[in-house]
Amino acid sequence: MTIAVKKRLVSSEEYSLKCPNPMTPEYITIHNTANDASAANEISYMTGNSESTSYHFAVDDKEVIQGIPLDRNAWHSGDGTNGTGNRKSIGVEICYSKSGGARYRAAEALAIKFVAQLLKERGWGVDKIRKHQDWNGKYCPHRILSEGRWDQVKAAIAAELERLGGKKAPKPPTKTETKTSGATYTVKKGDALSVIAQKNGVSMATLQRLNGIKNPNFIKVGQVLKLTGSASSSSGKKKSSYTLPSGVFKVTSPLTKGTAVKQIQTALAALYYYPDKGAKNNGIDGYYGPKTANAVKRFQSMYGLPADGIYGPKTKAKIEALLK
Repeated sequence: MTIAVKKRLVSSEEYSLKCPNPMTPEYITIHNTANDASAANEISYMTGNSESTSYHFAVDDKEVIQGIPLDRNAWHSGDGTNGTGNRKSIGVEICYSKSGGARYRAAEALAIKFVAQLLKERGWGVDKIRKHQDWNGKYCPHRILSEGRWDQVKAAIAAELERLGGKKAPKPPTKTETKTSGATYTVKKGDALSVIAQKNGVSMATLQRLNGIKNPNFIKVGQVLKLTGSASSSSGKKKSSYTLPSGVFKVTSPLTKGTAVKQIQTALAALYYYPDKGAKNNGIDGYYGPKTANAVKRFQSMYGLPADGIYGPKTKAKIEALLK
């Protein structure tokens, strides 16, 4: 079913301020808003104020609203008057990003479907998607980045695009390439650790172990990473290096704690669902409290499981499948 778009376009008298240049789009840039306003309020504010900042679409939990024509540029990427992001990309703002919660998750889900629709309409693949951070280094889309889910969001868009009959994302090789122990990789702007691992045929666990990386969300631009790998079997199967407990874990009083909880937290961190910036060991403390329950809930909501924040057999099975 095609997602309808409501048009609340900026007045042509404001083109010189909001969208002065003709544009033939080449990319789609994803943003998180810095507040909890609806799409209607976001577009109304953007088209009505005297600032140059602009974007093409705002998406909330119920609708998609357009504010700038797609044949005009918008000032949303912060990379200058002639920057590629500002001059050649479609800006999509995901609403309710400040506080998160159910409304944000619904807005993100709708945005994923809508971006896939935009890609399908243009015959593009997911290689045309960018985050705001790629253009000028700004920490945006901030909620997606802080939760370590950029790769998951792109994968969800790719899956939706394939469902729509659009361009398929290239499938990863079935065999892991062999790398020598002396191989290295220099981190570039916009790199994610999972992408580096995939490109170089190295497992996430191995890459982190070799380089002493505790938090995969905070690798630095210019950092030189050691690479290694081993040939996989012809089936391409690998054994997960993460041990996960059986049973059911949830928030209790007093809090459940121990090695089993640390195993859950460690696995979630490996999948970017348990970031805790600045905390020792990425916040892995062995306590199954609200922080762990929220991480489990985010994971469940992304993979079609009941988002109750309770770790059980189905959640365990999905985590194990992703870590293999």
